[in-house]
Formats: sequence, structure tokens, C-alpha cells
Amino acid sequence: MDTLLNFFNVISGALWGNFMIFVLLGTGVVFTCILKFPQIRRIGDGFRLAFANFGKSGKAGKSGMSSWQSLATAIAGQVGTGNIAGPATAIMAGGPGAVFWIWIAAFLGQGTIFSEAVMAQHTKERLEDGSATGGPAYYIKRAFPNKFGKGMAGAFSVFFLFGYSMAAAMIQGNTIADSFQASFKIPVLATGIVVTIILFLVVSGGIKRIASTTSTLVPIMAVLYVICSIVILVKYGDQLPAAVGAIFKCAFSSNAAWGGFVGISVREAMRYGIARGLFSNEAGEGSTPHAHAVAKVKNPCDQGLVAMVSIVIDSFIILTMSSLVILSSGAYKGQEPGIGVIVKAFENTFGNIGLVIISVCVLFFCFSTIISAFFYGEQNFKRLFGVKSRNVYVALMLFFSVFGSIAPVPLVWAICDVGNGCMVLMNLVGLYGSLPVVYKLWRDYERGGREMDTTLNDIRNLKLNKQ
Repeated sequence: MDTLLNFFNVISGALWGNFMIFVLLGTGVVFTCILKFPQIRRIGDGFRLAFANFGKSGKAGKSGMSSWQSLATAIAGQVGTGNIAGPATAIMAGGPGAVFWIWIAAFLGQGTIFSEAVMAQHTKERLEDGSATGGPAYYIKRAFPNKFGKGMAGAFSVFFLFGYSMAAAMIQGNTIADSFQASFKIPVLATGIVVTIILFLVVSGGIKRIASTTSTLVPIMAVLYVICSIVILVKYGDQLPAAVGAIFKCAFSSNAAWGGFVGISVREAMRYGIARGLFSNEAGEGSTPHAHAVAKVKNPCDQGLVAMVSIVIDSFIILTMSSLVILSSGAYKGQEPGIGVIVKAFENTFGNIGLVIISVCVLFFCFSTIISAFFYGEQNFKRLFGVKSRNVYVALMLFFSVFGSIAPVPLVWAICDVGNGCMVLMNLVGLYGSLPVVYKLWRDYERGGREMDTTLNDIRNLKLNKQ
């Protein structure tokens, strides 16, 4: 077991070193500049489109979801324990300045995620059962219409299933089980079984129930966490200005020690902040395009604008709240690793009830991620094995959900990192191959062409209209 773990750790270290950070951040710079900063000029349109049908039930089905439901499904995948433990590890390793670089990664990631959503919409298809589907595998194949593209698209789907969907079921399930054992002394296997039963009840209802669950769960979990964070910030309000100032001061000055952070360089702040930011917002990873592909919109660029909103909520709101709570409360001064820093802040403010609150937040964050991971993986599984294979996929995901509660997490993480790294590289190759299409769609959209560009969508339109 140790040999296998070391093997995957070596590959993971090579994939997720400075090279991957440079490539992901560089992709954000390229697409942001070529598209002329849509995250500044058009983010208001993104919010308007995203929340136009907020609060309405919508009719999700084989034809797809509403923009809000697709956004909620994407956010459900993005907002996980990384929004709690992520800033804690970034701050402990990179100091307060790491938060600034988290914001930079989020800002540039909006250019990447916009392009992913546009291409997912532009290349989506209908399967033989009439259901809409799409994602990186489809735009990879369209960007390279030969054996290379077909092989890379198939490899992406395989890596995605193991590196994202099934790994998420195990890792997030394990986090929920550990959290409830620590807070309520509930055996991890019992928690794993209950979570798996609830997961089955959700996914057995197909896209309609998945969309309904995520569009209901996401606002609840986001509001609950933000309100509790605001209460903590009010309690430590006298420390808040200093915390905010340290974020900017320590981002650019290696000599700016603050609150015990001594010897942390600007380079470390950048490295850990950018890495955690990219991990949290998932821009360039190739996961969220699966949700945005099935949105029912007039133009692919509509959903591209909506996709940028997910990073605002994930990074600029929820992740920022976590960061400010950590810095203002002084929770970072303890020895608790990762999520334990936030747990300490909640416990210091709310007492024993704080443990309950954070456990509920972890449950919401992790379970919503599992649902999204299931939905994303289903599209790749059906692409590889056909629509009749869904029951097999459901059984596999339920097994990994239970197994994850008792699994050795280090090996799962190592395998996940390797599969994740491979799928990211393939997604980025497909995205760069699609750059001319993204640029033309966006240029026509900005000139007032809200309806779909049929010169670029002949094949797609035929598939979508063939009933």
C-alpha cells in the first residue's frame, strides 16, 4: 500500500507543481485579455441572467436546466470543504497575503470559466434517449476532429470518472463521516450509509431532482455560512481592519510580519494563494462545463456570463468570509490543521453549538459536491458506455460513497490528484484549440447577436432539433 501511495504521490507532485499553477493562471490571463475583460464589463449581465428565474421551480428535464439551476449545480461542486480548509492551509503556509492571490486567481479564472461554459454550450448534443449532454469531452473532440481528438476526449472521460466523480464520492463522504464522528460520536460507517441512502433518493429522480436539490441546497448553505461568519466578524470587529490591511500589505512585502507570520515570503504567499484559489474555483479543471452545457439559453455566451457568477459566490464571498474569520478571530494561532482552524473560530464564538453549526455546513458543502460530481460523471459514463449504463454508474457511485467513509484517505487523495491533473491538461488543450470559436462567438454576441451563430453551430443545431 505504501509503495502504491508513493508512486501516485510522485506523479501528483510532478503534475501539481509550479508548472500547473503557471499553466492555469496563464490560461486565465490569455482568455481574459483576448475577450477584453468580460468579468469587469459584463458581470452585471451575468447576475441578471443567472437570477432572472431565481425562486421559480423551473422545468428541468431531458432538454436541460434553467440558467439558475445550472449555476447552482456548478456552485454545488465548487463550494466544498476547500472553501473552509482551503484558505486555512493557504494562510498558515503563505500568510495573510495569500488571500490577495486567491482573489487574483479567482479574477483571472473568470475568463477561463467563461470560455469553458461557452464551448460546453456550443458543442452540447442530445443522446439517443433525448437528454441534453455536454462538457470538455465534446469540445475537445470538436476542436480536434480526428483520431487524436477522439482518443483525448475518451481519455478525459476516463480520468474524470476516477479523478473527480468517484474520488469526490469517497473524499467528501469521508469528510462528512469524520465530522459527525468528531461532533456527535456517530460511527463513520453509519454516517456513510445514511449519506448514501440520501444520495440515492436524489439521483434516482434524474436531472429534475438533481436540479431541484442543488437549486434549493446552495442558497441555504451559502446563507447559513455567510450569516454565521458575519456574526464572528462582528464579535472580532476591532481586529477586522488590521486583518484586511494585512492581506494587502503581506501580499507584496516579505518583511511585513503580522500576527506571528514571520519569514513568509511574497513568493510563498503567491504560491499558496493561487494554488488554493484555483483548487476552489475549479476554473480550467473541466468540471463545471458539464453543468453549464445543459442550461437552456438563447446563446452560448449567455451561460458564459452566468458561469462567471459562480466564482464571485465561491471565491469572492464564501472563501473570503472564511479567510476574514481566520484572520480576525486569531484562530490561526492554534495548532489545528486545515478545517480545524475554522472549527476553533466557530467554537470560540458560538460555544458547543458552534460544532453543530460547522458540522451542518460541512454536510451541506460536501453533500452538494457529491451530487454535482455524480451529475458530471454520469454524462461522461453515458458517453463512454451508452445511456443504458446509468444503473451501473449509480451502483458504482453508491458503493464509493459508502466505501469512502471508511477508506484510507491519503491513497484516495493521491489517485484523485493524478486523475485530476491529467484531465485538467486535456481540458486546457481542448480549450486552447477552441479559442478561435470562443472569440468569434463573443465578438458576435457583443455586436448584438443574441441569437445563436448558426454558421458555427450547423452540426449542433441538427443534433438538438432532431426529435
